[in-house]
Amino acid sequence: MASQQGRLPVVPTVTVLAVIQGRLAGASRGHALLKKKADALTVQFRAILKKIYHAKEKLGAQMKGSYFALTEAKYAAGERVALTIRDNVANAQVRVRATADNVAGVRVPKFQVDYQDNESHMELTGLGKGGQQVQACRKTYLETMELLVELASLQTAFLTLDEALKTTNRRVNALENVVKPKLENTVAYIKGELDELEREEFFRLKKVQAKKKKRPRRQSKTSEPPNKHGRGEIRGRGKRQSNVVE
Repeated sequence: MASQQGRLPVVPTVTVLAVIQGRLAGASRGHALLKKKADALTVQFRAILKKIYHAKEKLGAQMKGSYFALTEAKYAAGERVALTIRDNVANAQVRVRATADNVAGVRVPKFQVDYQDNESHMELTGLGKGGQQVQACRKTYLETMELLVELASLQTAFLTLDEALKTTNRRVNALENVVKPKLENTVAYIKGELDELEREEFFRLKKVQAKKKKRPRRQSKTSEPPNKHGRGEIRGRGKRQSNVVE
């Protein structure tokens, strides 16, 4: 039982050996491809991690500037400017569009900012007072929103690649430490059994040939003619009988 745990329970024949060798070749090719995929995912994973780090650093300063711009707009245009802005906006002018990228066979979601061509009266907002600060605040918040969408896209891709990388590494480890050793042990077992059968067959043939060589010798011994002494006795008896008759 201990020897069977490291191999597959198969019948040692030439046909089974060819099948197992084919499976071993396929497992080796799959292991090589999955190893390359894991390396590509690792490179992309580290690149995205670096982008996330820089995006978060940039987001801190951007959020600080956005809140400062909002404070300036409220101070210049008054607290009631928010109501005026809501009245001038009917539909959203900025939407988020989701697409997908292919990274080493893994579909990674990607988010992009999509600006809509809707009519807006934001240019006239704050025309009486504080219009310049309101427009500056709007521009700052648009840049902040683009950065937030980019960060969301990077973090989503990061989580997706992390899960794909874990799955790929598990498959690589399973092929390398479980599947391939079992198949290799099975091939070695079948070859050993076939060699043993071949030696037994060779020994049996030698025994058969040795027995066939002994049979003609026995037959030649049993079919030899009678000796000369027997013939002389018969001739002597004949002479004696002839003398008595005379």
